[in-house]
Amino acid sequence: MIDIRMNGRVVTTSWWLGGWLLVAVCIAGCQSLPSTASQRSSLQGTLQITGSSTVGPLVAAIAERFEQLHPNVRVDVQTGGSSRGIADVRSGLADIGMSSRQLKASESKQAIAWPIAWDGVGFVVHADNPADEVTRQQLVDIFSGHWSSWPAAGDSAAQLIVIDRAAGRSEVDLISEYLELQPHQLSADLIAGENQQAIKLVIGNRNAITYLSVGAAEFESSLGAPIKLLRLDHVAASSRTVASGEYPLLRPLVLVTQPIPSDIAWQFIQYAQSAAVDDLIREFAYVPIER
Repeated sequence: MIDIRMNGRVVTTSWWLGGWLLVAVCIAGCQSLPSTASQRSSLQGTLQITGSSTVGPLVAAIAERFEQLHPNVRVDVQTGGSSRGIADVRSGLADIGMSSRQLKASESKQAIAWPIAWDGVGFVVHADNPADEVTRQQLVDIFSGHWSSWPAAGDSAAQLIVIDRAAGRSEVDLISEYLELQPHQLSADLIAGENQQAIKLVIGNRNAITYLSVGAAEFESSLGAPIKLLRLDHVAASSRTVASGEYPLLRPLVLVTQPIPSDIAWQFIQYAQSAAVDDLIREFAYVPIER
């Protein structure tokens, strides 16, 4: 575990998260970059942002407010997965990438991650599915192809439809590590890319199961989508348990730039990390970062 001091507060975190947070904090404190306030009247240009479909809707909402503060700035937000966002930044195709995972060692040589929120990855089924809870071992059996029905749900005749996530999605790596399965060992009937696609597939089949952003699932459920998050080993999957640290599958939501971001990109990152957008973060059922 590593203790990191952020704005006078000490945050205890794991070694890998501490590593990239420490770099982010050092650069934020050491670079002589302009302040947001001094640039409001003159900031102009276009920001290209690509990446995670989990982070995308939140960043689009933040971008709308940012454009109101800076009328001469236009922000274009496109999704396509965390790996795309990171790759686009490293190749210069995007000013900012969106990722729902930390940077890998090979990626951190050419990019830096700036945390804006916390999220979890949960297991989602149709609201009419009698299952309310799942264990880690049951998930291993489900995603390795050893289960073909829903015996734990009390319906042995119900055919189980397993929906995996497409390559390049951050959820795949997190779930593979948690289940101690390689990505190629995950057995599935269907593959979903964006969160919305995974949700639509579950809505269309009461016997389906998939995994996706806890925040995205909670948000869509609040809007009336007939889905629910399963408890995982007796722990509810929710923004509350993500915030408390009780839920085991946590991940950072980050913005990614080259080591020295452009002026506009830096102003956007400062704004996205500020308390001014905490209401948006909570609206999307994510958890604000500590400052």
